[in-house]
Order: sequence, then structure tokens, then C-alpha cells
Amino acid sequence: MDFGYALARSARAALRHVAARSSGPALDPGLRITLNFHPDRLSGGLPLLGALARDGVYHSQFVTGTSNGGLTAHSGGDRWRWESRIFGGSYDGAPPTERPVYGALNFRRQVVGAAPRFGSSHFRLTAAAQARATFCYPDSAAEPADFGVAAGMSLLALAEADEQDALNDYVEAHVHGGVLLARDVEALVLDASYRGTPVEAAARSLPCPLEWHPGYRLTVPRLRRHADYRGPEYADLGAAIAERGVLDPRIIGDAARTGRYPLQDLKMVWHTLARFGAPEGAGTACSAPLASTPEA
Repeated sequence: MDFGYALARSARAALRHVAARSSGPALDPGLRITLNFHPDRLSGGLPLLGALARDGVYHSQFVTGTSNGGLTAHSGGDRWRWESRIFGGSYDGAPPTERPVYGALNFRRQVVGAAPRFGSSHFRLTAAAQARATFCYPDSAAEPADFGVAAGMSLLALAEADEQDALNDYVEAHVHGGVLLARDVEALVLDASYRGTPVEAAARSLPCPLEWHPGYRLTVPRLRRHADYRGPEYADLGAAIAERGVLDPRIIGDAARTGRYPLQDLKMVWHTLARFGAPEGAGTACSAPLASTPEA
């Protein structure tokens, strides 16, 4: 297949390996892969969006050493082992820069992206990215047995039939061959809580359009009503950092940068906000394709 540029041998081998284990109908070309992340976090000591503007590339955690999930992207670590199994060892001897970038397939057309578990905002990739992506369900951490590619995708029925928690029912995507912001991103879609903040200013320096979704928002009383979701200690932490009785992604990000709170604890606060404070169009299928608010 012609991708318009040369893929590394490791990436081509990985795509062939997964394609041989995939079946089903071709993907709807109107669907998109999204990369959910927290736009106000740090990467290598730098603001994440500033690092992205500098490099122009969305790196895998093997390169950055950071993650909104587990930090096992090193030789012999869990992420290394999972990739070796899924991709038939194609990347075992490859440099970190050749490894795939992780996202999810937004087959439910959610305004917040396909996998908000990993962040309130997301990059929406171009349709062309599907051709060099592989997919699995469930998440690769669960050592899945079911895989897909754009030409053969049986995973959507599995995900739709599964009774997973709303934060766990995404179809994981692996984009091979790199993600360049100027080439591969249709838009950066930010949570509305970042309007008028340094995050918005940094986003405007990226070589891709900026869009907005309505934003996550959770009142403290509602947070406490769901204290059993991740644990009462995280409801207490969310209430402690809330501003005027409300929690949103900007507030959690501000708390993360103070260094006063364990990041894993704040991640649990985020999960509660993501699960119970989502805007309309999150967690349900939308009839309009990937609706968000464009802004130049």
C-alpha cells in the first residue's frame, strides 16, 4: 500500500502481522482516530504543548518517558512485552522513534474523543492515518486476542456488546509510521475550561486547527455522590481543589503542576470527573460527525 512516504521496515512488518490476524468489514472512512491527552501537563520538564510545537511530532511514551496510563515503556517492561506479542516482535530491535503512537477509534463519534480516560482533550487524526493503524479490543494491557486493521474490522461489534465501564470500552488504535502535527492532525480539540489560558495560547502555536468541545464540569455535591467510583479519598481531594464548588480539567491540571498532590491520586479525580461530568455528546453516539466548535 502506498502511504505517500516510506514506512520503516518494523512498521510494515507490524501492519502485516496484525492484518493476518484480522477479519471483518472495512472501516467507515468517516471515522477518525483520536489521541486523548491532558494538554496542560509537562513533558521533559516543558509544557506539553510547547514541546509539541518545538518538535512538531506526537511521540510515543517510549520516546517521552511519560504517560497518562502506566509507565512501562522500556525494554522488558509490560508495554514492551505487549507490543512484542501484538506485533509479532516487529519492534523488538527497533529504535524508540519507530514505535507506534497509541490512540483510539472514535466509532461512537464522541465530541470528547474516543478514550477520555487518558485526557480531556484530543488530537483528531486525518482519515489517511487509518490505513497505517492497527487496532485491538480490549486495551493492550488486557492481552487481547482480537485485532483489526482498516481493511478488516470486527472489533466494533465486540466493543458495543461488552458491558464495560464507560471509560474502558474504547477500541485501542496503534498508529504506525509517526504522527506529524502538520501532516496527520485534522484538529486539536480542547476542553472549554482552557479558553483564555496559557494552554489556548500554546495551542495556537501548533501547525493544526484548534477546535473546542463543551467541556467537563462536575459539582462537588455530585462528585461526593459518586465517591465509591474511585474511592472516598479521591472525592475528598477533588472537593479540596475545586473552585467555587466546581471541578474541571483546568483545575486538576493546575493542582498537578503545584507538586503538592500525587499524580496518581489526581488521575483518580480525573476519572471521576470524566465519568460523571462529561458534556452532552460524550459517551453516546452522535448523529453529526465528530461535532466540535472550530476556531481559527
